[in-house]
Amino acid sequence: MTYRRIAISAVVALGLISEIRAGDYPTHAVTLMVPYGAGGTVDSQLRALAKASEGHLGQPIIIENKASASGTLAAEVTAAAPADGYTITTINTSVLRLPFMTKASYDPRQDFSYIIGISSLTSGLVVRADAPWKSFAELLDYARANPGAISIGGRSVGTNPQIVMRQIAKQKGIEWTQVPYRSVAESSNALLGGHIAAVADAAGWAPYVNSGQFRLLVIFGSARTKSWPDVPSLNEFGIDVAATSDYGLAGPKDLDPQIVRTLHDAFKQGMREPAFVDLLTTLAQEPIYRGTSDYAAYVRDQIEAQRRIVVELGLKSD
Repeated sequence: MTYRRIAISAVVALGLISEIRAGDYPTHAVTLMVPYGAGGTVDSQLRALAKASEGHLGQPIIIENKASASGTLAAEVTAAAPADGYTITTINTSVLRLPFMTKASYDPRQDFSYIIGISSLTSGLVVRADAPWKSFAELLDYARANPGAISIGGRSVGTNPQIVMRQIAKQKGIEWTQVPYRSVAESSNALLGGHIAAVADAAGWAPYVNSGQFRLLVIFGSARTKSWPDVPSLNEFGIDVAATSDYGLAGPKDLDPQIVRTLHDAFKQGMREPAFVDLLTTLAQEPIYRGTSDYAAYVRDQIEAQRRIVVELGLKSD
């Protein structure tokens, strides 16, 4: 009985220590992993959000770029980090999809503590202003008549725009050639130089569209955007694809609920700061706030949706 009491006391003491530590959190800077290189659309948003949120958190939020072809390196590092709230990551659709495509070091269903949903990336298909296709319907007709002739730049295999283009091709019975680039900046430069026919990616191409150098043919998603209300969405062409690119933040699994709450509250306040709101508008992105429980539920639904897409498109590698 004595040993049992000692064991119970030890467990209680450990629980109290954990609670005290969570109550003191944070005592130093928090690192936010970004799965892309510096200067891109998501990187710019998260740097602005970190700056807007750190005053509410009471400690600096340091951005650490972990760029990789699949956009999942940041998640891999975070999944293996201590569950102390000082390492968090950006969760994108690729993070949820990759484990169904190939062997991954993490399982999105159980290796993360989901914190908050932040935004949805506006994505679409652009061509040069002098391209012969004035509409997405014309591009589809040309691709159908000339299999493989249209080269489309975008991110690497497994990223959302690339998957969307595969889904479109499958649903419409057409072929095009997809050319991988490390960033939307690189693919946009290739399009400007005439090396490819189009770019399918998040709205890093927006300045070129707004300046008249590119023509935006279609928005990936179910609805038109505020920035380009005259540009149709994929659904208007009878194309039903899972084209959303929502992202949020997560920490390692077993993160103390009080730490999750502290992080959530700080970033929620940061999302309301004018500097962040204004940047989203400038980048033509949509803020989509989801609280902790809603974001976790959204992720669960997305994990299953991405599993179905991998099966549908035969993307599972050996």
